[in-house]
Amino acid sequence: MPSTTRSRVRTVLSAALTAAAAVLVYLALVVPDAVGRMKEGTFVAGAFLRVPIEIIIGGAILLVLSPRWRRPVAVLLGLGLGAVVVLKIVNVGFRQVLGRRFDVVLDPPLFKDGYNALTETDGRTYAMLAVVGAVLLTLAALAVCTLAVLRLTRATARYAGPARRGLVGLTAVWLALAISGITLFPNAPVASDSAADLLKATAKSVPTALRDQRKFAATAQNDPFRGVPPADLVSGLAGKDVVIGVVESYGRSALTDPAMSAVVGPVLAADEKKLAAAGFAARSGWLTSSTYGGGSWLAHASFQSGLWINSQQRYRQLTAGNRITLTSAFHDAGWQTVGMEPGNTVAWPESSFYGYDEVYDSRNMGYTGPRFGWSRMPDQYTLASFQKNAYAKRTKPLMAEITMTSSHEPWTNIPDTVDWDQIGDGSIYKPMAAKTLSRNTLWSNKPKTRDQYAKSIGYSVDNLISWATRYGNQNLVVVMFGDHQPIPLVSGENASHDVPVTIIAHDPKVLDRLADWHWADGLRPTAATPVWRMDQFRDKFFTAYRAEGGTALPAHR
Repeated sequence: MPSTTRSRVRTVLSAALTAAAAVLVYLALVVPDAVGRMKEGTFVAGAFLRVPIEIIIGGAILLVLSPRWRRPVAVLLGLGLGAVVVLKIVNVGFRQVLGRRFDVVLDPPLFKDGYNALTETDGRTYAMLAVVGAVLLTLAALAVCTLAVLRLTRATARYAGPARRGLVGLTAVWLALAISGITLFPNAPVASDSAADLLKATAKSVPTALRDQRKFAATAQNDPFRGVPPADLVSGLAGKDVVIGVVESYGRSALTDPAMSAVVGPVLAADEKKLAAAGFAARSGWLTSSTYGGGSWLAHASFQSGLWINSQQRYRQLTAGNRITLTSAFHDAGWQTVGMEPGNTVAWPESSFYGYDEVYDSRNMGYTGPRFGWSRMPDQYTLASFQKNAYAKRTKPLMAEITMTSSHEPWTNIPDTVDWDQIGDGSIYKPMAAKTLSRNTLWSNKPKTRDQYAKSIGYSVDNLISWATRYGNQNLVVVMFGDHQPIPLVSGENASHDVPVTIIAHDPKVLDRLADWHWADGLRPTAATPVWRMDQFRDKFFTAYRAEGGTALPAHR
């Protein structure tokens, strides 16, 4: 090849690489992290048609620097741009699952839980590949963005005059667009400063988290029930067996979304008839969960402790203290306390904080059947195990929390309800494993995913009600609540954090104490039913069932 031809090829390749670097930097700055959750009909191209102020500021800084400092500053800017890209990608994932952005201070522990969830649903190999892929993607983003900024820095230094004129023109355009307020994509003005705003918000989250740590520590110590004898806190339930059933991902959308309520509604109507036939009645309300899409343990902690537990930091602070929980109050008042946690695969140190005498999990419940998605065993088996190991053997009033996991995402396989006498060691469920769909296959079909989710809720609730009506007596009290709404794929964009909560009792005096709660009769709260924050439940529960004639306690908020 002649030298002139080689020179032209190099020139073309060099120009192409510079153009590619410019496009990469531009896209890294303007693409919003909400683009993955766009609503149908949204003008998606508007997310890309923006003028980023960061290019103007970064270009101006590099042009005025001396050659000695230009390269190291370019490296820093490139690494910063790479960090923006990584944060945006992580935010896309968090928005898809938890309906919010990633908190760089409070959320890193959730990566471990995400890895565990992938291991449970897709296998350890898939989870390890996901981790390796995430690490490589992070390194690649940092390296490629740095190289792109370095290349553009050399180009602007070589053509300083045109670069200055270009920056002046871009500045004028940006100011005009900022004044006009033109927006082509939701919450993403054409005059963009989103990358700078993201970095600023990330930097501010550090002192905010430190302040929250101190504030929460003080709040946790301010417990209005600390000096009340435990027996007085729950005296209105003396002699009763209290079972808290936590239905995974049971959110308001299951009852209010027409497509899903068409599946769940008939199940609840049939269950209400079962309860009535067995002499039970129910009252239902709404709670606003402290989490969304995942992080079930945060909701459990809020419900139990009367504190707003919305981060792993708060959860660790809570469980390191001695806050009175629902379970510990019953325990200290003389009840036998049992936890049924079929999703746990290792020891649960927090059980002593909550106040459990015994904990049954996937290691000691004797299950030999197949997995059902994330759930290691069907809820009906968990309830049968509870009946066999705890409820049937109780020698004094029992307080238990049973976590129902069959409605946990990904909803790829939902077990069938079988005859209670045929459950045995769970082998009866083995033929049902053949119906499993892959996560990708199911989640690519939104209507099917929502239908599967609704069926799983119906399965979980129906089995809890069936257990209560089959085995419960006049002393049984069941508290059933959802821990959080399902992921946005199911609950929809901007869904509330509300979940249903129900108290079921055979003794009418138990529900009479809730008259001033103004809850709806039956298993379905209405649009007019009051909505409380989840952390309010403990205090209202203690107030309703504490010793008659006790002094009213001051509000602690």
